[in-house]
Amino acid sequence: MTGGAGFIGSHVVDRLLADGHEVAVVDDLSTGARANVNPAARLHVADVRAPELRRIVDATRPDAVVHLAAQAAVSRSVADAAFDASVNILGMLNLLEACRAAGVRNVVYISTGGAAYGDTEVVPTPETHLTRPASPYGVSKVAAELYLDCWAGLHGARGVSLRLANVYGPRQNPEGEAGVVAIFTRRLLSGRPCVINGDGEQTRDYVYVGDVADAVVRALTRTAATGAVNVGTTRETTVNEIYRLLAQAAGVERPAEHGPARAGEQRRSALAWDRARGLLDWSPATPLDRGLAATIAWARSEKN
Repeated sequence: MTGGAGFIGSHVVDRLLADGHEVAVVDDLSTGARANVNPAARLHVADVRAPELRRIVDATRPDAVVHLAAQAAVSRSVADAAFDASVNILGMLNLLEACRAAGVRNVVYISTGGAAYGDTEVVPTPETHLTRPASPYGVSKVAAELYLDCWAGLHGARGVSLRLANVYGPRQNPEGEAGVVAIFTRRLLSGRPCVINGDGEQTRDYVYVGDVADAVVRALTRTAATGAVNVGTTRETTVNEIYRLLAQAAGVERPAEHGPARAGEQRRSALAWDRARGLLDWSPATPLDRGLAATIAWARSEKN
């Protein structure tokens, strides 16, 4: 799998190994960490755009590939759309060519929900809704989905694109454009104030990373699954509520501060997961309060 040294990828690696699979990881460690990679997996340090990727896939001859490596910062995609496209589109094409040459016929791609659909009046949003990405990042992720669909049709292969909601949980890096859960968790545990952009009533769909790993494993083995599949909870949760739950779990009574709203920020977002239930027999199993408590517990253990 690609991107297996990152937050989500490392959890997928752990789950695959626990299920008895052999796992090879390709990661350039630009955002992932070597320490995240389970020692039972083989790590290849390489860029998904590099010719070396083809040699790795050819030597490994995997039964299936999970493609998670990406340029995932929305702000960077706006500042440098060419770089974003080189990683997310050309990286996908390089991987698909490597898979074609090595005879791989099963690819699960980790895509995005909110950035793909953009602002929509249909919440929770189903896969049948028009994609209207508002950032180069969203455009590149949707484009990669289309390339995967085309490649699968041309070569008699199977491609699944999992459109993830807002993923949270242990190992998420609070630096850069990390999710609000990781950012608030670090600040709460270090005694620093948390700043909410705008009124805090903007909503997101928060799905626990362990549930995402479960969806990935199911997508690998459910051969009827193809195309785009949402992985979310349908539940809208405001940023204010996320702060309240995290502060409660951390034992902090200080209220959050509020700053200016971000220009262009989505007001509402949640994903319908009916297709995941039908094709993958998947459902979100971790209640938000329990997942946030597990995240706080992990962050405390890392801090000590």
